[in-house]
Amino acid sequence: MDTTPTQPTLTALVVAHNEEDQLDACLATLTFADEIVVVLDKCTDGSKAIAARYTDKLIEGSWEIEGPRRHAGIDVCTGNWVLEVDADERVSPELAAEIRDKIKTAPFGHFLIPYDNYVGTHLVRYGWGASWGVSATVRLYAQGAKVWGAQRIHPGVELKGERMWLENRMIHYVDRNISDMILRLDRYSTARANDLRASGKIGSLANNVRRLFSRFFKCYIGRKGYREGLYGFLIALMAGLFPLLSYIKAKLEDEK
Repeated sequence: MDTTPTQPTLTALVVAHNEEDQLDACLATLTFADEIVVVLDKCTDGSKAIAARYTDKLIEGSWEIEGPRRHAGIDVCTGNWVLEVDADERVSPELAAEIRDKIKTAPFGHFLIPYDNYVGTHLVRYGWGASWGVSATVRLYAQGAKVWGAQRIHPGVELKGERMWLENRMIHYVDRNISDMILRLDRYSTARANDLRASGKIGSLANNVRRLFSRFFKCYIGRKGYREGLYGFLIALMAGLFPLLSYIKAKLEDEK
């Protein structure tokens, strides 16, 4: 009788919307996983053909809410563990090796992965947070240990089991340049405005003006964005503007 312990299996999950410029490079770093699942959300470019070179587990559809979009993929993942990776992220060989090693003995729970965020080719490590980028987040978890919320932008998550950390960093090409960052602020604030209207809790101008300053301080001082020079100042500014612009759009614009 074979008494060799069964090794935990790993599924890499990618959710993409028209990501033909990024998807191949992303998926090429995920071949260490036992299975790759790609969710294609309203894709009208070459994303499907690219994904099909790496996996036959392709989920096509149209979703307005992040939680259902993510769970459309999670529901077909067969691995004991799930690794969520966005198309603009890359898993280094060192991170891949650490993931495979950790899940061998890890208890039921979830891992936070630290991030290296790039604006173009410039590494910006400090200052992220306050709903404007992450310095670390949960992307590796046992099946059932992470449940996504129903918000359009920055959805809440329910986490179960033990909380653990990885040491190696996820590579994240968050913005191509400063103009791209400004466009992202417009997209995010529009989505957040839709969430605010749907909840019926838009808030007040005074509260969101206060958040402009508190979030700027949190990112620039608390998260040491000052160490990144003008990039740190810009990130803190975007973090502060995000809730204020979302509020103004929720009050003055129709849903998009």
